[in-house]
Amino acid sequence: MASKIVLVGGSGFLGTHLAWALIAAGHEVSILSRRGRGPVKGVRYLEANAATGKGLEAIAGADAVGYLAGIIREREQTFEEVHVEGVRKVLDAMQAAGSGRLLHVSALGARPGTESRYFETKARGEKLVEESGLQWTIFRPSLVFGQGDEFFSKVLKGLVRLPLPFIPLIGDGHYPFRPVWAGDVARAFLQALEKRQTVEQSYDLVGPKEYTYKDLVRLVRDTLGASKPLIPLPVTLFRLVAALPGAPLTRDQLAMLLLGNTGDPAKMLEVFELSWRHLENELPRILGIKGAEA
Repeated sequence: MASKIVLVGGSGFLGTHLAWALIAAGHEVSILSRRGRGPVKGVRYLEANAATGKGLEAIAGADAVGYLAGIIREREQTFEEVHVEGVRKVLDAMQAAGSGRLLHVSALGARPGTESRYFETKARGEKLVEESGLQWTIFRPSLVFGQGDEFFSKVLKGLVRLPLPFIPLIGDGHYPFRPVWAGDVARAFLQALEKRQTVEQSYDLVGPKEYTYKDLVRLVRDTLGASKPLIPLPVTLFRLVAALPGAPLTRDQLAMLLLGNTGDPAKMLEVFELSWRHLENELPRILGIKGAEA
């Protein structure tokens, strides 16, 4: 049955994939973001700012709200503003509007007691959701891959193409990851709208295969047809670089990478029917390899 869905912070990579899926399923979709615009036809884009509360009155009348707002690097906004205060203000707006269904996109690894303020603030946002009294579902995706992603199509691709005779590796590179396809994150979101058993439940969203960071760098290198060797460099060196203003890798991002990002798919697979696509099959399209199937 078609529903009115409001996505907060949905104009980016994951929000775009989710909007495509929701529109294809016949839902009416509004996206609230600071940009107030986006690429998906049939979506109503509105200018709003969860951190300040601006524009959140548009939540009124929604059958469900999806909170997707998140940042990896603090620039114009802080982790606290987006991952905690933004959640708090959306919960308040939902309570005021009488909108009871919330699907909250957090992050795999969100928990207290890490060196990552990203994970710390994501965990505090989750706690607000759990204590809200709303009909919530929390998703914790691992690295999300798909056309338009940041990590594979920009970060790792840029790393491989650095003008160096080798590819620098952070430490031994044995940090585990279990990347998940953006289409499967969207499928889980769609199915949660219909599945009553997902209310007041949290799900780790992961893909079918676990890799080390070294595996991922090697996979991107090989897909691009490069042959440069991977050379491990001391983690201490990257800590020093990350402390510099404007560094390509922040201290927070380095902390998250060293922690790894993997999980058990069992609970997810008990509830959701997913394609569970492999990274190897999607990577040529993600990296823009000529001749890759669309």
